[in-house]
Amino acid sequence: MRVVYDDIGCMMTLPGNYYKQLRKMGIKAVPFSRLRGQANNEFNNRSHRKITVIDGKVGYTGGVNIADEYINRIQKFGHWKDVGLRLQGEAVNELTRLFLIDYGLNDKHADDDFADYFRYEQCEQDGYCIPFGDGPKPVYDRQVSKSVILNMLNQAKRYVYITTPYLIIDSELIEALENAAIRGIDVRIITPHIPDKKLVFLMTRSHYNRLMTAGVKIYEYESGFVHAKTYISDDETAMVGTVNMDYRSLVHHFENGVWIYKHSVIGDIKNDFLYTQEKSIQFELGMLKENLFQRFIRAMAKVFSPLF
Repeated sequence: MRVVYDDIGCMMTLPGNYYKQLRKMGIKAVPFSRLRGQANNEFNNRSHRKITVIDGKVGYTGGVNIADEYINRIQKFGHWKDVGLRLQGEAVNELTRLFLIDYGLNDKHADDDFADYFRYEQCEQDGYCIPFGDGPKPVYDRQVSKSVILNMLNQAKRYVYITTPYLIIDSELIEALENAAIRGIDVRIITPHIPDKKLVFLMTRSHYNRLMTAGVKIYEYESGFVHAKTYISDDETAMVGTVNMDYRSLVHHFENGVWIYKHSVIGDIKNDFLYTQEKSIQFELGMLKENLFQRFIRAMAKVFSPLF
């Protein structure tokens, strides 16, 4: 058994020597980008990946971390809404590869030969599921996740539905969302109604009016916190994984996702989106009343949004 966990992401919940405790139990554990106190990019280039692989035959990924709130055993921010995928067949090998690469980056004694961990079991063909990794430069040459989202918005013919816990995006993504809505695409975004981080919540809401003016429909999940990261278009393509619509996911973090094409599971993802939408509040222009101080805070939040 092997475990990789992000050291900075767990610094408030796990002891600094947690990996040593796991090793004593026979678990090969390594912290990702172990915090050593250097003043460099260690605070930004974190692992946001969620990957579970069992015997190389079954793989899981999505938004779910290992914590009680993710299964609603405790409720910090109302009901926690998340989404994950279960993979079988050759697609699992890519999740295995991503995990072993992360493990090897953080353990100098890791195995170099991955071949023993791969399986080539056939399963019933039903469209295409392509897992992928993404991360900061220079490890990754291009922003894979952002490209997938832009392609969906630019190529959509009928609709694009998105769930994301955060909406902290650059001008390129804002314009892509606007342009899709302006040319008649049904663009819908669901975000949380109960925030986990108040300043990030302000930055998310700061985009609402501009997007709604262009015709984008904005919803907030009234019961609590949406942590799901789903992107669906035209009943034909989808992406599910760890990628939020924010600077950290799209620029700084090591992420992973699954691009799906003409697979029956897209119907399940869409139905889940529509079910979540029924439990959400739709925003309209004029609903976000702001005084001068709130407008100032939102404006400053936009200035510093690349840091979040």
